[in-house]
Amino acid sequence: MLPANLSHLSIRSASNRDGERIAELVFNVLAEYGLSPDPETTDADLKDIETNYLQRGGLFEVVEDEENNLLGSFGIYPIDRETCELRKMYLIPRARGLGLGKYVLQRTIEQAKKLGFKQVVLETSSKLIAANRLYTKFGFKPIDSDHLAVRADQAYMLEL
Repeated sequence: MLPANLSHLSIRSASNRDGERIAELVFNVLAEYGLSPDPETTDADLKDIETNYLQRGGLFEVVEDEENNLLGSFGIYPIDRETCELRKMYLIPRARGLGLGKYVLQRTIEQAKKLGFKQVVLETSSKLIAANRLYTKFGFKPIDSDHLAVRADQAYMLEL
């Protein structure tokens, strides 16, 4: 359940019908931080959310306000039976600083546990200072990764 100050928002499972709106949100947030979208590789998963997330045993959810405006997105992408990757966790500027990122990250960790994963990994950019601070606050530890996305320069892992 959302905290009282966020009770006007809703979180629901995304479908392919949401793909264009999610891609727009993700690409706008990336641009805000001087990072480039990559619709052909890193962001190709957004072209078919249902196949890439839901049918693989993961999830992809969106945060909307009372007028169905998209405020954020986040996904759990299964890597193997024990490991999932937190992907596309982005919030638009007006949705930040309210505790929503903290709520979404906690929700994602709980969902990953329920889905049976033992660890969560993620890739990020050092330009996303608040996000990196949040990850470390939740216990994510820096790891070395030999296949980071072009826009990522950091990777983290959380043992569940």
